[in-house]
Amino acid sequence: MADSPTSSRSQSELNAWLVEEMYEQYRDDPSALSKSWQDFFAGYRPEDEGRGGNGSSHATGRTSPTPERAPTSPTPARSGAVGTVRDDDEVSRLRGVGARIVENMETSLGVPTATSVRDVPAKLLEVNRRIINNYLRRSRGGKVSFTHLIAYAMVRAIEDVPAMTTVYVETEDGKPATVRRDHLGVGLAVDVENDDGSRTLMVPVIGDADTLSFEGFLRAYEEVIRKIRTGRLEPAMFSGATVTVTNPGTIGTVHSVPRLMAGQSAIFGVGSIDYPAQYQAADARTLAKIGVSKVITLTSTYDHRVIQGAESGMFLQRVHHLLLGEDGFYDDVFASLGLPYEPARWRTDTTDMDGADDLLDKQMRVDQLVNMYRVRGHLIADLDPLKQIPPMLHPELDPTYYGLSIWDLDREFLSDVGGETTKMALGDILGVLRDAYCRTIGIEYGHVLDPEEKSWIRDRVEGVTEDVPAEDQKWILERLNAAEAFESFLHTKYVGQKRFGLEGAETLIPLLDAVCEAAADAGLNDIVMGMAHRGRLNVLSNILHKSHRQIFGEF
Repeated sequence: MADSPTSSRSQSELNAWLVEEMYEQYRDDPSALSKSWQDFFAGYRPEDEGRGGNGSSHATGRTSPTPERAPTSPTPARSGAVGTVRDDDEVSRLRGVGARIVENMETSLGVPTATSVRDVPAKLLEVNRRIINNYLRRSRGGKVSFTHLIAYAMVRAIEDVPAMTTVYVETEDGKPATVRRDHLGVGLAVDVENDDGSRTLMVPVIGDADTLSFEGFLRAYEEVIRKIRTGRLEPAMFSGATVTVTNPGTIGTVHSVPRLMAGQSAIFGVGSIDYPAQYQAADARTLAKIGVSKVITLTSTYDHRVIQGAESGMFLQRVHHLLLGEDGFYDDVFASLGLPYEPARWRTDTTDMDGADDLLDKQMRVDQLVNMYRVRGHLIADLDPLKQIPPMLHPELDPTYYGLSIWDLDREFLSDVGGETTKMALGDILGVLRDAYCRTIGIEYGHVLDPEEKSWIRDRVEGVTEDVPAEDQKWILERLNAAEAFESFLHTKYVGQKRFGLEGAETLIPLLDAVCEAAADAGLNDIVMGMAHRGRLNVLSNILHKSHRQIFGEF
């Protein structure tokens, strides 16, 4: 079988308008384009594209030699599906992007497609995404979207249903054939708003997506989007797509049925995430009580010549199972991002919310869970910056240990967490407790016998905001830099000598500085400080401001 050749010039027809637009700029001023575009257009001839390949009237993946030009007809052929022009109508001719879209859509009619649709509960997806983004917000920054997770689940699902990557082509003698690429190229349908308010579609490609971890996929995804938004376009960004992911849900569309271009095997659609229409006017507390989840509609539009409906259905089923956490999907995502926690798990809701005994039992179990976080929350604190120990959730800190599940997170219970006793959603209760006891500082005070002392500690850690003003952040950074600079100098100047350095514990300096300032603000006149050898010189320099001449003279 003769495989259809693939080169940087065989761009997806979805991006062909971009090639034409960039070529016009190249003809006007080649130096205005990047070197990659100049190299691309060096031997480029639009007439060589003819109407073969993706632009031919036959929807195949075969690249045919350019036919001889036929005599130009005085009246160009038009599609039969056109409107009637009246005498008083003002006709605006489509050029450039608009004309290419017309050509693409008419060409796509030659691809026989079918579409599979599946509704997936989004509850677990929401919960785990919230855990991920809360961690990223507190640590390195960034954000994970629903589309990131769903698109990655689709990549994982294709590994189990490889038939979804089958591309229809033709041999050199015009016989039907199929091709499966060694690796998966995922196109991302990106809607771009132009300066004049019009909108165009670009489809950049994540190459070899099947070889990427979630973090690698996330970085590649964000990188191509950043290049699109900043206009740093390169020819290689738009070639090699086997499947395309589109997200009409960003504007509230439940699902859509896209057109499939030749050379593609399938387009996967991600619809909006919302409650079923019949519940959208219901009170949020009622929805939480009866356990109604938001749903997301996924679609698979495929080339029916080489992909069958059962295969498409199996693919969406696999995506469904992954989004419910099967085969360690969320475990892999959390591990890839370095989260020191276990993900939430899917579980069927078994609560009888109409039974008084069941409600009392739930309340009792929530109280037990709250107490365990206050006593043992430090056991799952994020205290391993090198990530050498796999995250493990202590059984008594797992809501499922008490018969609670993700469906209880939106239900309200009486609690004194964070202050006075009031009704709070279980998710909010756990958020306050984890912020207090399970972050980068583990707080343990269950051994304290004095109730007043325990209350004093609890009031100062539960529900306390961690927002640090930018000015204070700069001050902390300045203190850390001073501590690090001092240690670096000692290491360089006094190689091999015992100096009891502060390496790895430089945060002691801004901490002591803050304590001293707070003591002064409280009216204390004297501070008596005792400490071991480790870090003593750094403290003398950066806290007590002893001169470097004295320190090194006595060293």
